[in-house]
Amino acid sequence: MPLLSVSVTRDGGLDVAGSLGTALAELPPEAPVIAMVHGYKYDPAGAATDPHRTLFAMESQRRGRRAASWPARLGVGDGAAAEPLAIGFGWGARGSFWRAWRRSGAAALALAGLVSSLAARGRTVHLVGHSLGARVCLRALALAPEGAIGRVVLLSGAVPRHEARAALASPAGRRAEVVNVTSRENDLFDALTEALTGFADRTIGDGLPGAPSNWLDLQIDDDATRDGLDRLGYPIGPASARVCHWSCYLRPGVFALYRDLLRDPRRLPLPLLAAHVPSATQPRWSRMLARHLPGRGISRPIRSRARGTAAPEG
Repeated sequence: MPLLSVSVTRDGGLDVAGSLGTALAELPPEAPVIAMVHGYKYDPAGAATDPHRTLFAMESQRRGRRAASWPARLGVGDGAAAEPLAIGFGWGARGSFWRAWRRSGAAALALAGLVSSLAARGRTVHLVGHSLGARVCLRALALAPEGAIGRVVLLSGAVPRHEARAALASPAGRRAEVVNVTSRENDLFDALTEALTGFADRTIGDGLPGAPSNWLDLQIDDDATRDGLDRLGYPIGPASARVCHWSCYLRPGVFALYRDLLRDPRRLPLPLLAAHVPSATQPRWSRMLARHLPGRGISRPIRSRARGTAAPEG
C-alpha cells in the first residue's frame, strides 16, 4: 500500500518508517507523490498524539479519534492505476503555541530536504497542510528547489501574509500552484494567531490581496463558492457552526475536491476553478455576527465539534 510515515526527529533529521527508495521504485511514473502535514497538538513521539495513528492512518489502522483519514480520502487504497504515494509528515507540534511555532520552522527545513531528495529522483511533490502545517508547507516551498513542488493545498492556514508572499517569490514558489482554503468559521483562530505573533500581519485566512495567478483563495463556507464548486461536480456540505477550526477537512465533500486538485492537476486547472468561484473572501467576523447562519444544504451538514464535544487537534 503506497503510504509512508516520515517524522522529524528532535535533532531535525528524518525518521522514515519503511523504504522511500522501494516506495518510489514501485510507484508508477504517472502516480503523484503527496506529502500530508498536520498542525498544532500532534507529535509522533507520543502514542496518544501520533498523527500516523490518526490523521495519516488508513481507516482499518486508525486508533482513537474519529477524524478523517487523509490518505484514504486522497485515494490511497482505491485500486486506481495511478494511486498516489501519500507521505504522512509528522513533527513535534506539542507544548505552547510559541514552541510549536518555532518547531514549524525546523519542520519546514526537514520537509524541504525531503522534497529535494524526491526531486533528485525525478519526482514532483504536492503538499497539503492544516493550520501550522500550512506554515510548514509554505516555508518549505520557500526553501525547495525550483520545480520540486507542484501544488500546495492550505487548510485554515496559520500563516502571516508576508510569509506567503515570500514563499511565492521563491524559485519553487513561482512554479507551484497554491490553493488557500479558508472559512469564516476560522476567524477566531486567525485572530488568535495574529495576537500571539504580535499583530505583525494578517493571516492568509483573510486571503492574499494582489497575489499572482498561481495563488487562489477558496472560501468553502461561502454560498457562491459552494455553488460554483457544485457546478464543477464537487458538492460541498454547508457550514453548520459559527466557529470551527477543522471544517476544512471534516466537511462532507471537501476531500473529493482536494483529491482531484492533488492527484490530477490537469483535470482541474487553477484558471477553471478560479472562473467558478468569487475572487474575494467575505469580511472577517461576518459569520460570527450574522443573525442567521448562511449556508444552503447541498449535503448533510457536519455536527460542529466546537459545541461541546472534543475537537481533533490540527
